[in-house]
Amino acid sequence: MEKQDAVVIGAGVVGLAIARALADQGREVLILEAEGAIGTGVSARNSEVIHAGLYYPKDSLKARFCVEGRRLLYDFCQDRAIAHQRLGKLLVAVSEGELPLLAKVKAAALANGVDDLEEIPADRAKAMEPELSCLAALHSPSTGIVDSHGLMLSLLADAEAKGAILVLKSPLLGGRVTQNGVRLQVGGAEPMEIEADLAVNSAGLGAWSVARGIAGIIAASIPPCHFAKGNYFSLTGRTPFQRLVYPLPGHAGLGVHFTRDLAGRARFGPDVEWVDALDYKVDPRRGDSFYAAIRSYWAGLKDGALEPGYAGIRPKVQGPHDPAQDFIITRMAPGFISLFGIESPGLTSCLAIGNYVARMAA
Repeated sequence: MEKQDAVVIGAGVVGLAIARALADQGREVLILEAEGAIGTGVSARNSEVIHAGLYYPKDSLKARFCVEGRRLLYDFCQDRAIAHQRLGKLLVAVSEGELPLLAKVKAAALANGVDDLEEIPADRAKAMEPELSCLAALHSPSTGIVDSHGLMLSLLADAEAKGAILVLKSPLLGGRVTQNGVRLQVGGAEPMEIEADLAVNSAGLGAWSVARGIAGIIAASIPPCHFAKGNYFSLTGRTPFQRLVYPLPGHAGLGVHFTRDLAGRARFGPDVEWVDALDYKVDPRRGDSFYAAIRSYWAGLKDGALEPGYAGIRPKVQGPHDPAQDFIITRMAPGFISLFGIESPGLTSCLAIGNYVARMAA
């Protein structure tokens, strides 16, 4: 049996940030990843947006980690020469009925410590983005985009420089809580059994199955699990906006918004499609609903201009009719910490989450 100080289960952006923070404390860290590469799940299938922290309830983990994590992330990207752009974002109200909702978002952002948000009238928003249609907007200059894979490579490099070891194609088969930590059964080409003082379950979409597989974890302490698929459609032709453009948020997502990648290519999404299993195929018919949603703020969208792009799946602890929930980061046993529902703004928050988990584990 192999003895290990700390094991991080899952090599997505949050798992790698946790491994980096633990290694920075001087701990010996082993990173277990079921797939053949880092960050192939939630971390690879999102908008790659650096969020400012506009939407989340005051003092929630999402609000705290987003605002702190955004600052940390911009500094980290600057120091490590990770590709990113501070594009700014316009959050738009397109009807009279949405104006109170815009004011509500502004109030939430101010309560969260977002100090650079500016409410602007329609004519100024149109001067900034001539093809935009709206009645008013919030301008968030701190919103941006990042190369998520480059970020993950840099997090891994930092962790490995402090002695962390990544093991790919090493799925967790099960385990049990022990008096001194957690005993883990690891599969793959070279199966092994690990006795860990600390195990951190940061498996993203697989976090629930990991927790359920650890004997000694109380089943009732595992939160509900729901998968919300988000489909993206690419735009053929000229990119209409320089900044990111978002409608007001919906019940389970931030609405069909406009983003662009670091090469300037435009895409719209995600929508919300509740699913029971992991399936990343994009049904072209879902694009039909995108046209009306996008034309509410960009009337110039032409028929046939959208084509299927890619899809991601958000791990949620709330279902279709439940109120929005916060991140869940919990110590389920003395040597076992689990993270559930790490969806947006998880990418933005990764460094803040890593530091938080490392403090929990100290």
